[in-house]
Amino acid sequence: MIKKILYTFFIIAFIILAVLITGGVLAYKALGGAGKKYSVTELKKNFEKKSSQIYELIDYFETIAPQNRFVEIEFKNKNTINRFGAQESDTTNKAIFLEWDLKINSAKSDSLMASVGWNRETLKQLKTKLDAAHCIGIESGEPINIKFQRSGLGMYSFNVFRLALSEDEREHYNDSCRYILVNDKLALEYGGGAVGPQCFPNLK
Repeated sequence: MIKKILYTFFIIAFIILAVLITGGVLAYKALGGAGKKYSVTELKKNFEKKSSQIYELIDYFETIAPQNRFVEIEFKNKNTINRFGAQESDTTNKAIFLEWDLKINSAKSDSLMASVGWNRETLKQLKTKLDAAHCIGIESGEPINIKFQRSGLGMYSFNVFRLALSEDEREHYNDSCRYILVNDKLALEYGGGAVGPQCFPNLK
């Protein structure tokens, strides 16, 4: 009888331990523990190395981005869009749609693309230019936001300015936490997502 109780106790304890370990691993990934963490220096070098391709990407994106809407897109791979959204570019900034894990070769994707004047060929060209720039996404606006790479739920980005910065904007984009102002044309950005650290993991 005692052996049976002990056996049951150890089985339950093992299950609880397994659940805790699994939960800890998932939380570690969600908090940005999984994936490469880039330093500020590495981001600067990546931008310098791919600057021509990044500006070619921006030039192309400006020809396809609708004038009356902000659009953001992030690719997971050549077949799937991780995140795709649009919102009004007026003072309301009203969200029109935001979709996750969208299959490119699908009727739903075709419908959403058509709403911003895009098609599958547009996506193919955009993905090609993102790959050339070693980036995964882009978002319209001022500054234009180039999504470099993810680390867990965190995202490293390049903010590229086309207009002169005001003093308030300089202060905003140089807080040494979420933003690092490199020069008048570029600010690095790190966002930790819904959970996780919201400042650059490595400021060096």
